[in-house]
Amino acid sequence: MSAHFQDWMKSTQQQFEVLLASFLPSTDAIPAKLHEAMRYAALDGGKRVRPLLVYAAGFMFNAPADLLARAAAALEMIHAYSLVHDDMPCMDDDALRRGKPTVHVKYDEATALLVGDALQAQAFLVLAEAQSESSRQVAMLRLLAQAAGSTGMCGGQAIDLASVGVALTVGQLEQMHRLKTGALLRASVIMGAMCGKTLSAAEVAALDAYASAIGLAFQVVDDVLDATADSATLGKTAGKDAADNKPTYVSLLGLEASQALAKKLCDDAHAALLPFGEKAHILRNLADLIVQRKA
Repeated sequence: MSAHFQDWMKSTQQQFEVLLASFLPSTDAIPAKLHEAMRYAALDGGKRVRPLLVYAAGFMFNAPADLLARAAAALEMIHAYSLVHDDMPCMDDDALRRGKPTVHVKYDEATALLVGDALQAQAFLVLAEAQSESSRQVAMLRLLAQAAGSTGMCGGQAIDLASVGVALTVGQLEQMHRLKTGALLRASVIMGAMCGKTLSAAEVAALDAYASAIGLAFQVVDDVLDATADSATLGKTAGKDAADNKPTYVSLLGLEASQALAKKLCDDAHAALLPFGEKAHILRNLADLIVQRKA
């Protein structure tokens, strides 16, 4: 990863944090506790991979800044809501997220449930209020809904919950993660590009191939880190997948084979971007970041 990319990433993350805060309800507005908890869940933490993908894809097509900001904020709110719900006792029952107490621990379970619901609604509100041509806006709203729903992220989580203690095949594990993690990452790439233009079938296919590779790589690396890193490094409870008897790439393939798979998926992501030439250099660097990350 180049120094130029590192500078771009840091600057984009800082600017996005300010924008995300502006799209969330103020703690001065009623109900103050709910708004405070929404901001607690969404701000001051995380790698912001999804917003970075939005901006990187939009960069290739000269997308307008306001539309990119709204698409990135909407995706990050959906992601934040999913983490709040995933951490609850009825799901993964975790007490640590992004290095701080999870929302149900910091507040209470009812508040955590409402935070997730409200963040999901806020995501669609932010995107619906964008100043953009209606056909593009509807297409982006549809894509976000599909990525978040039963045939996307929520569907993947349902399969995950049903798979505890079950001996999945590698193919079944891949299907689960293409929904649970990959769907929202794909939406980030495609929506970012859509902010700039109406995409051709060839452009969608190339971006799909890239997003598919990084989406799976993200989860493979997550599984490796869960098995090798500590809680302080991860900002969440390490070793929890093994403790909960969940199928992972490490449990199915072993550590070395999982690391090799992540490297291959990174190479696949780079290859998918060849049609875009040098314009795709930020997306290439983000693929490297996803595979080389330590947390």
